Amino acid sequence: MGSLGVTVDPVRADKLHEVKPISGIHIQVKPTDLVEDANKSAYKIIEEPSRARRRLRILCVGAGASAINFAHEVQESDLDLDLVCYEKNPSIGGTWYENRYPGCGCDIPSVNYQLSWAPSAEWSSFYSSASEILAYFQNIVDKHGLMRYIKLSHRVVGAFWNEEEKMWHVKIQRGEDPNDIIEDKAHVFVNATGVLNKWKWPAIKGRELFRGPMLHSANWDSSIDLKGKKVGVIGSGSSAVQIVPNIQPIVGKMECFIRSAGWVTAGFGQRFAGKNGSNFKYSENQKRILATDPQKYLAYRKKIESELNSRFRFILNGSQEQQDARIFAEKEMRRKLTSKPEIADLIIPKNFAVGCRRPTPGNGYLEALCEENVTVVSESIQEITSKGILTTDGVEHEFDVLVCATGFDVSWKPAYPTIGRDQKSLSDEWDGQPSTYLSITVPHFPNYLIFNGPYGPYGHGSFLPITELLAKHFIKVLDKMSSEGVTSFDPKQEAVNDFIQHRRQFLPRTAWSSPCRSWFKQGTVDGEIMMWPGSRIHFFETMQNPRWEDYNLSYTTSNRFGYFGNGFAAREFSGQDLSWYLGTLEGDDTQPELPDEDFLEFMVQSHIE
Repeated sequence: MGSLGVTVDPVRADKLHEVKPISGIHIQVKPTDLVEDANKSAYKIIEEPSRARRRLRILCVGAGASAINFAHEVQESDLDLDLVCYEKNPSIGGTWYENRYPGCGCDIPSVNYQLSWAPSAEWSSFYSSASEILAYFQNIVDKHGLMRYIKLSHRVVGAFWNEEEKMWHVKIQRGEDPNDIIEDKAHVFVNATGVLNKWKWPAIKGRELFRGPMLHSANWDSSIDLKGKKVGVIGSGSSAVQIVPNIQPIVGKMECFIRSAGWVTAGFGQRFAGKNGSNFKYSENQKRILATDPQKYLAYRKKIESELNSRFRFILNGSQEQQDARIFAEKEMRRKLTSKPEIADLIIPKNFAVGCRRPTPGNGYLEALCEENVTVVSESIQEITSKGILTTDGVEHEFDVLVCATGFDVSWKPAYPTIGRDQKSLSDEWDGQPSTYLSITVPHFPNYLIFNGPYGPYGHGSFLPITELLAKHFIKVLDKMSSEGVTSFDPKQEAVNDFIQHRRQFLPRTAWSSPCRSWFKQGTVDGEIMMWPGSRIHFFETMQNPRWEDYNLSYTTSNRFGYFGNGFAAREFSGQDLSWYLGTLEGDDTQPELPDEDFLEFMVQSHIE
């Protein structure tokens, strides 16, 4: 005998334990906490089918690699998205437009520093110059019609979240006139500027006193003639190691001020490069293979990429790979500095591992330091004078030109006010130490997405696969917003706290925790490590899909299932396949024409003539 379903009067939740069961009868109890008079509810059914996507406007800052790839993802998406990318420069390209110093190039092999959907067979060499990479991105933008999403010479100067509208209000300066300000607004605000985009002069006393030209690696003035000049170079990072060997042959005399040790290695993928990791020009036959055999081209890229991914092992403290990397790097550096062994004693690190900061690819740099017209100065700089540089030993070094290869503001703070929920300022929130959820979002800053944010996997390998992955991740976020009536999202603080806890437990296992000065630690020796707690592959797998359980969400209605709508699904009206779950015909998600005449052998007649 089945049970009899009976609904009884509401009972207070704290009295449920007093309810007595009745034999043979199933009792459904309604606690008063859950009783709601449907007639009095403010919630109303939306008279449209489920997942009827709403149009979203997205505002993106920048037009470098991340923004270009994101624009392509938006273009390929079937969502109803209105995207605009505001770029402060008069050209697309980001860092590859801004950095034009002599020798500027990429330490990742050309065939792996490109977007997976736009492989080029036109690379001239194994490692590419900045100008060639810029041309690659310009060609992509032209070929795929992506300029329609981009506004050049438009600088974002402020971004403000409006809680009532659930939108970002953004102020943009047009051109160079600080008074020419327009305002735009969007449902989602995307930061695609990266961290290495705000170059800075060195904080050295008297910098403004120098009477000759002063160049910065990220703001190079190619009109300055260095031929035969006395040149001082401040810095020994990735820009300096490219500048020095490229200007050494033409300057009269050069002094390099090196304040800290660093590992100078060949570029990534050096096993596939030329002799001793040097660059080489692709032959016409090699270019022909790249152009005519896409399967072999892909296999070539995968072979190099697989080796780049395996490099994470040498980041781990105590690993055999780390020990081998150190032995090899020191041996190579001493070999190249044989004629001036005192330089090797100065610049080869003694107390931190290879990988503590991103290895500095320096083909020709160490050799240039050994040339007759080059001197390495190890004394600290006291101040800059009208004639040159005064070091702490009292010596004034006179120069015609000063080159500052001193890097960027790596605080991660945006260059403009970014004001989130409850008037929180991102610059204030990140004062001293930035904090993110998995490098992409920030608590109290709804609908704010970051490419290349703090705590991403930047220590080894190409950034482009990372930005491709994040673009797909962001499209999934936009899909949920559009299809399920989500008006705002921001990460829960407890999720961010858990990320912090795990990160801080893991990162001491890595070379990044060694006492080196690195932008991974905001230019400090012992600061917070701004790295992902794992390998690139670890990141790729983690970020395949959004973890919505880690987010606070708000909706277009008072009910999270408001998007259920009038009971129909959107595909019932859109012309999509109504039985797609059985499989599609020829891979097309469109309702096929299936006339009865095509199935006469299966049609059972209601009567026989």
